[in-house]
Amino acid sequence: MQLLSQIRFIYVTIIFFLFINGCARDDSADLVIKGGKIYTVNPGNPIAAAVAVKNGRIITVGSNSIIEPLIGNKTEIIDLQGKTMIPGFIESHGHIMGLGSSKMKLDLNGIKDYDELVGMVADAVSETEPGEWILGRGWHQSKWTPQPQPMVKGFQTHHKLSAVSPDNPVYLTHASGHAGFANAKAMEIAGITSGSNFDMELGDEIYLKRNDGEIIRDENGNPTGIFNEVAQRLISKHIPEENDNYRDKSLELAIEECLINGVTSFQDAGSGRASIDTYKRFLNSGKMKIRLYVMLTSRDPELLKDWYQRGTEIGLGNNFLTIRAIKLNADGALGSRGAWLLSDYSDRPGHAGMSTQELSYVREVSEKGLLYGFQVNTHAIGDRAVREVLDQYEYVFERLPDKDHRFRIEHAQHIDPEDLPRFNNMGVIASIQGIHMSSDRPWAINRLGKKRIEEGAYVWKNLLKSGAVVINGTDVPVEPISPIESFYASVTRKTLDGYPPDGYEPWQKMTRGEALKSYTLASAYGAFEEDFKGSIKVGKVADFTVLSRDIMTVPDDFILGTKIIYTIVNGKIEYKAE
Repeated sequence: MQLLSQIRFIYVTIIFFLFINGCARDDSADLVIKGGKIYTVNPGNPIAAAVAVKNGRIITVGSNSIIEPLIGNKTEIIDLQGKTMIPGFIESHGHIMGLGSSKMKLDLNGIKDYDELVGMVADAVSETEPGEWILGRGWHQSKWTPQPQPMVKGFQTHHKLSAVSPDNPVYLTHASGHAGFANAKAMEIAGITSGSNFDMELGDEIYLKRNDGEIIRDENGNPTGIFNEVAQRLISKHIPEENDNYRDKSLELAIEECLINGVTSFQDAGSGRASIDTYKRFLNSGKMKIRLYVMLTSRDPELLKDWYQRGTEIGLGNNFLTIRAIKLNADGALGSRGAWLLSDYSDRPGHAGMSTQELSYVREVSEKGLLYGFQVNTHAIGDRAVREVLDQYEYVFERLPDKDHRFRIEHAQHIDPEDLPRFNNMGVIASIQGIHMSSDRPWAINRLGKKRIEEGAYVWKNLLKSGAVVINGTDVPVEPISPIESFYASVTRKTLDGYPPDGYEPWQKMTRGEALKSYTLASAYGAFEEDFKGSIKVGKVADFTVLSRDIMTVPDDFILGTKIIYTIVNGKIEYKAE
């Protein structure tokens, strides 16, 4: 009997501990989102009613009845109340430090004419000590009505600007980032005067020897204040350097702006040492609230040498920071007539743009990048730049075959029809920005002419039909970081004012499904990250954007009114609308 009692005691004890352990183990979700339409971008389960999240990962996607048992006492519940949720927007090409920095400079986006620019600078002068630099960004002369007079080679001159800022150096970066506008004081500091005559073999102007930059001068040889492409260095090197406090503030403002706009991941197109140090400070302090994919700037060859030796850094801080790409720069921008074309600009005969890095350097970096495990992404806007970059890539791929390179051409705005099939054939990704078409198309036809515009400019649908991977973004701060605006441009091909009614070259419109994929799963693929983000699927990270409207079904005219309600990163609400 005593033995039987002992066995019974042991049995009851085991059952008790199993019960207690079962009660202690909580299989309930940390977060449940339900009550609306959820577009998953997962072909196997494209639309769902609810999602459950635990430890920052998606654990269940499906109906309310499937999710209900996962709701516990501590589960946070978001009731969508009929609103729409999608995977978090991925900005596939932007400049994150530039985004933050632009918030601390004169914002010249949207100004209507030269006089408005001069007025903004005059106001800034009244609040600035003599001798201090005044900086700004976002002007675009082709968008001004009326056009200022005089114009030299398609640009305004500095005289009005200099008249209101005699004691402050002023430097205003073009919306594209590929040209700058300096006043007389800034040019005086840089030693660029009416009588200057540089030896092209010496000093800073050696940068201009390869025709990769231009100081715009009038017919008498006087500088107009416009510095195109690499020539911007002649002014920018005199601007006081940014310190860590400035960079920290820039990144903080940029992250905040991303979250407000529903962006959960950001692919940064060209970072240097100081920026990378800033990213790591934020990562280590827990302030990195979005996922950042970094392309190393190729403008610093020593930086690349260092990283070839140390190798890529992937998935740091629970996949919040990855450094595994290199950004090259093959040409300039269409707005500044720096994009490198096969034929002359229609509105500037005798000028076909310029290459901004030697093709031998493009080949060298592409080869070493592939050898050391780095993705290579090259800025190429003009059709000649696109062709030349594809040629360099092809040369390298033939010598280092059988690698999942996922090399990209950033912008790919103007492609000769002969080169279009090469993207798919070579596995090169087209990293486009839908909003550029909306913003630039009204004046781009003056640069390229009707035939080139129709056959090769902003040909997203042709790329998709060919089988190429197309990813989307804004190139912020060139354009505002608004995925909604870029999505609208992608599916309507209209300006943000809704012009023209049928869109520019409407046969190139993306479907809404294509546009959403280009901003989510395809963009994740463009950074080797499709296995853990970009769609709403069990096992992937819980990065979501909740929208006030169903952008997949509302009429075109209602897309732009869509607001961001929640931005959720790693299962945590990082932004909630008022």
